[in-house]
Amino acid sequence: MCGICGWIDFERDLGGSDARLELAEMTATMAYRGPDDEGTWIDGPAALGHRRLAIIDIQGGRQPMTLQEDGRTALVLVYTGETYNYRELRQRLAAVGHRFNTSSDTEVVLHAHREWGRDPRNAVSELNGMFAYAVWDTAKRELLLIRDRLGIKPLYYYPTEHGVLFGSEPKAILANSLAVPAMDTDGLRRTLCSIADPYNTVFRGMRKVRPGHIVRVTRDGIKDMTYWQLTDSGHTDDVPTTVRRVRELLEDTIRGQLIADVPLCTLLSGGLDSSALTALAARSSDKRIRSFALDFVGYTENFTPQPMCGTPDGPYVQEVAKFVGTDHTDITLSADELMDPVVRAGTLHARDLPFRSGDADSSLYLLFRAIREHSTVALSGESADELFGGYSGFHDPAHVQADTFPWSGDVDIARQSLDPRLLEKLDLPGYLDEQYRGALAEVPALTGPASADSHERRMREVCYLYLTRNLPRLLDRKDRLSMAWGLEVRVPYCDHRLVEYVFGTPWAHKTFDGREKSLLRAATADLLPQSVVQRVKSVYPEIQDPAYDRMLRTRFTALLNDRNAAVASLLSVDRSLAMLNATDNIRWVEHILSLEDFLTDYNVSLRV
Repeated sequence: MCGICGWIDFERDLGGSDARLELAEMTATMAYRGPDDEGTWIDGPAALGHRRLAIIDIQGGRQPMTLQEDGRTALVLVYTGETYNYRELRQRLAAVGHRFNTSSDTEVVLHAHREWGRDPRNAVSELNGMFAYAVWDTAKRELLLIRDRLGIKPLYYYPTEHGVLFGSEPKAILANSLAVPAMDTDGLRRTLCSIADPYNTVFRGMRKVRPGHIVRVTRDGIKDMTYWQLTDSGHTDDVPTTVRRVRELLEDTIRGQLIADVPLCTLLSGGLDSSALTALAARSSDKRIRSFALDFVGYTENFTPQPMCGTPDGPYVQEVAKFVGTDHTDITLSADELMDPVVRAGTLHARDLPFRSGDADSSLYLLFRAIREHSTVALSGESADELFGGYSGFHDPAHVQADTFPWSGDVDIARQSLDPRLLEKLDLPGYLDEQYRGALAEVPALTGPASADSHERRMREVCYLYLTRNLPRLLDRKDRLSMAWGLEVRVPYCDHRLVEYVFGTPWAHKTFDGREKSLLRAATADLLPQSVVQRVKSVYPEIQDPAYDRMLRTRFTALLNDRNAAVASLLSVDRSLAMLNATDNIRWVEHILSLEDFLTDYNVSLRV
């Protein structure tokens, strides 16, 4: 896992001192993503930078990595992530004459593009993993920007007059003088809405490489192409066969993702997803698995049930750790730690984005800091809820039948504090509807007898919406907050083979026992305590400490009295005060406070 960046300018030789300095500054922004090594490569119109977190082949695998042919550099690669099937690919490539100088997966990816890359979609389709990388072809003068199928690893680009800037994070691009940190009306809409726009970021002019896509950059322009997308598999397996296949895929996936030359652990919440993952990892590893869990001071003792969090994690975590036999550690945090200005600033810097739930982001940030003292790689359970139907939005008829995103009932109340004239201009309902219609247009059609079932068609849509418009937000958060400490988080439930198989199964299979995540529960029940097998879905915990809310209230009141605040022109003071006084639950102010910090710290020019 690493950080990559680069600059292509077809009208300029980037070998000059000014360009070299700018590339160095771009690369330096990602030092925490790659604390083990750094490197740059510049030749004519191409300048590539890399920061390395060494996971596989610690001594070899330095980047940027080049492929030499006839005494010249043919391809240059900067790569972040892991290709889990690199050993199999290496054998195939060696059999047809390729010779390797390292034992890294990076070199395998480079040779795969030379062997199968006449159409780059063929090369990347061979890879099983999480990755984002750039390949520069010196003869064609062509750059390829490639992102994994589910979008586990981030990759951004910023078209310029004569080429492009790119980076693992927006901050790498913004370090170049050609990029302007500005937010327009569309950017503010993206900031305020709980959906992942697969194309654009909150910064004007900056775009994301879409999951499963390749962006080709040449002198003639920028072209986007798809190499992978969800399709209807025409699933014909019965329920017992499907359960067995899910178990087989999980075992194979987790076995492959345990490969590392550094200490590895799992993230354990005591829920079905993380517990199953931990149990499978323990069975597949020849070493005792370490596990880590998040807790808050006094949380279990003073727990108050919430609508989507009915039980505290702690007792279940301890039961699983004992049942499975992990080397377990609880990371316990306090309200003071979560509200520490240094922690909040570090969290914001890691995310490059105003965060919506401050304690969720800052607690993850601190959790990963603590884990990094012991491990360099962690396995986490993202995608299980989206894939197996874990959220309440899958099962609440009102949400399923609504002509909008199924999680839209969770409206961001922070919008109500904005100036009414701004809200009218933003037209957030219209924006959400536009995004929703665009997402629906992508949903693969059902085939066979199921195509006549209206409920099955709707559940296919709901599954697609969660996988493509909700999951990317969670993956982005996990990547940024873990890589802020040089911790690589792997997500086995995002294995594309598992996703393809489960996405194609009928909804009746996914709920065959009358509950959420039926397939995952049945596939792993023999590995877990019955209490965990029967536990109802509980969301990521919020700290339940009145002191935290008091801190939020104090800071937000001060913000409303500051006429020079960056968000002053966006807020209605009267509406904000009325909302502040109307409820004891003021977590909605987190988004406004982080937006203020974001605009200030990034010196963002608001153009709305």
